Amino acid sequence: MKFTSYGAAREVTGSNHILDTGSAKIMIDCGLFQGHRIKAEEKNRQLNYQVDEIDSVILTHGHCDHCGRLPLIRKNGYKGNVYATPATRDIAGLVMADTAFLQQKDAEWLRKKKPNHPFQPLFNQNDVTEILNQFVTVSYNREFFLPDGLKCEFYDAGHILGSGIAVIETPDKTRIAFTGDLGRAGLPIIRDPKPIPDVDYLVCESTYGNRLHDPIDFAMEELAEIVNKTYNRGGKIIIPSFAVERTQEVIYFLHRLIDEGKIPHIDIFIDSPMASNATTIFRIHQECFDESVREHFLMDNKNPFGFDDLHYTTNVTESKRINDIKEPVIIVSSSGMCEAGRILHHLKNNIEDPKNTVIIVGFMAADTLGRRIAEKREEVKIFGQPYKLRAEVKILNTFSAHADYKEIIAYIRKLNLNRLRKIFLVHGEDDALENLSGELLKNGVKEVQIVDPMTEYNLY
Repeated sequence: MKFTSYGAAREVTGSNHILDTGSAKIMIDCGLFQGHRIKAEEKNRQLNYQVDEIDSVILTHGHCDHCGRLPLIRKNGYKGNVYATPATRDIAGLVMADTAFLQQKDAEWLRKKKPNHPFQPLFNQNDVTEILNQFVTVSYNREFFLPDGLKCEFYDAGHILGSGIAVIETPDKTRIAFTGDLGRAGLPIIRDPKPIPDVDYLVCESTYGNRLHDPIDFAMEELAEIVNKTYNRGGKIIIPSFAVERTQEVIYFLHRLIDEGKIPHIDIFIDSPMASNATTIFRIHQECFDESVREHFLMDNKNPFGFDDLHYTTNVTESKRINDIKEPVIIVSSSGMCEAGRILHHLKNNIEDPKNTVIIVGFMAADTLGRRIAEKREEVKIFGQPYKLRAEVKILNTFSAHADYKEIIAYIRKLNLNRLRKIFLVHGEDDALENLSGELLKNGVKEVQIVDPMTEYNLY
C-alpha cells in the first residue's frame, strides 16, 4: 500500500492524493493550485500521473482547491465514479461551473489585450457537466465500496457544508483516514467535527499548524467594533470572502449583531453571484446545520441568510451601482484570496481611502493579492495598476473554518495513539507543517511525516 501526494504537499492549495493498493488507485481530492498566477497555471496543467490508471475518486468537500481539477481529469479520460456527500456534490458543481466561467472570461480578456497569447481554459462548462454525471452521493456514516475490496465512510469534518473525513478500510481491517480540511468546534451554522474510528494512518491538513484562533465570542465583539468605528467615520467596509461557507458565516454574524442592536442598520451587499447561489444551497441542506442556527433563527421561522438590510446583487449593473453609494455600506465579495471576481473592483475603488476598512476573514495563500493586503503593504497592484493601501486593514482569524494546531491535536488525541502508526501532514506552508509536527510528537503521536510532492510513501 502506497500513498503519494500530487498537490497540497508543502503548500496549501491543489489537494490531490493517490492511495495505491498495488491493484487499484484511489484518488482523494483533485483541486486547483492557487497563488502566483503563472506558476499556478503551469502546475494546474500538469497532472503528473496517468488518469486512465485511476479507479475511483473520493471528494472530501467542495472548495476549489479540492475539487477544481475534476473536470480536467474528466477531459483527460477519467470515466470512474466520484464519491461525495450530497451537499458536497451541490457545492462542487457550483464551484466548478464558476471556475469554468472565470477561465472563459480570462481567455476572452487575454484575446483582446494580447491577440497572440496562447492561453486556453483548462476545461469548459461541458466538462463540468460530464464530471457531475459521474458523482455518486453518499451520506455521512454510510459505507460504500471501492475496488480491490476497499470500503469507505464519510464522517462530518465540520469544515464547510457537506465536508467529510474519508476513512478507508482494507480487507485486513487496516484503516487510512484523510481529513480533507478539518473544521472547528463551536462555529455557527455547520456542526462540529465528528469523531472517527481508530485508524492506523492519518493524512491530516495543517493550514493553521502554527496559529491559534481567537474565541468565537471575541470575533463577534471585534466585528461589531470594526463596523461601528468605520460607520462613524463615514467609511465603507470591504470583506473579501470565499463564496462558500465564509460568506454565509459573515451574513450570520452580521444578522445577529443587527438583531441584538450591537451595530446600526447598514446596507450589506453580497456582491457575488456564486455566493448567492451557494446560499441557496445552504438553505436546501439544513440537515448540516448545528443548534446555533436552529436556536437563533429556524425556531422562529427566520431565514438566517436573509433580512431587510441584506442585498444580493444579481448582475453587473447592480454591482457597479454600489460604487455610487456615498454613505457607509458593507460589501462582501469574492474571490476570497482577491485573485479574481468582483472583489477586485471594490478594492480598486476603495483601498486608497483611509475612511474605509478591509476585513480579512480567511487564509490568504502566498503570492495572492489577499496576502499582500493582509501584510499591509504600502502599495498593491490590481489589474496590473499600482494602488496605495490607505484603507485600514483588520484581520479576524476566528472566521477561519480550519482547525488551529491545538484544535487539531485535541481532535487527534481522541484516537487510540497506540494503534495510530503514522500521521502524514499535507495542506500547509513549511512553518505550519514544522510546528504541527513538533506539537504532535510532544502529544504522544509515534511518527509524523511531512509529505513532499510526488514522493511515494510505503504504508505497509
